[in-house]
Amino acid sequence: MDKFTTLTGIAAPMPLVNIDTDMIIPKQFLKTIKRSGLGKNLFDEMRYTQDGKEIPEFVLNQPAWRKAEILVAGDNFGCGSSREHAPWALLDFGIRSVISTSFADIFFSNCFKNGILPIVLPQEAVDHLMDDAKKGANARITVDLESQTVTAADGTRFAFDVDPFKKHCLLNGLDDIGLTLEKSAAIDSYEKAAAQARPWV
Repeated sequence: MDKFTTLTGIAAPMPLVNIDTDMIIPKQFLKTIKRSGLGKNLFDEMRYTQDGKEIPEFVLNQPAWRKAEILVAGDNFGCGSSREHAPWALLDFGIRSVISTSFADIFFSNCFKNGILPIVLPQEAVDHLMDDAKKGANARITVDLESQTVTAADGTRFAFDVDPFKKHCLLNGLDDIGLTLEKSAAIDSYEKAAAQARPWV
């Protein structure tokens, strides 16, 4: 998993509330167990017509936000079914951080496990960043995990809370496998001792 330290990028405004995981990645794309390749189907039913043509009005189809790395979204982002494909699709598209007033619990946890930083801020802060995001590529937002701040294009800074363990994992690029591998020496030592104590196993 890639480390997350500081991100300065274009933020896409998505003021909709209750954006659920089926909107993020519709159920027909859940057949794969690969984390790559889902970005093209992110928000599929909002991005494309039934015959596969882009819907020009959708924010991520507009030139100013095609390379967005941050989403500024409405309340209760990631609700619905607990599909890990949702953060996979966001990450594969290029989204590394989502800012909202609240998130569904399972989606929130899955983001950290996949290298995405979900940030909870008060409504007035999200409103400010939403206005910034609507300016497109001319207004870049900076997310600094180390200092736990989000800085708008005009320099306004907002502090956010993050669980210390989740922060450690993101800063060091540690997913569940990475955390296990950190203990590889202890695991090897245990396995060696167990083999000597019970050679018949």
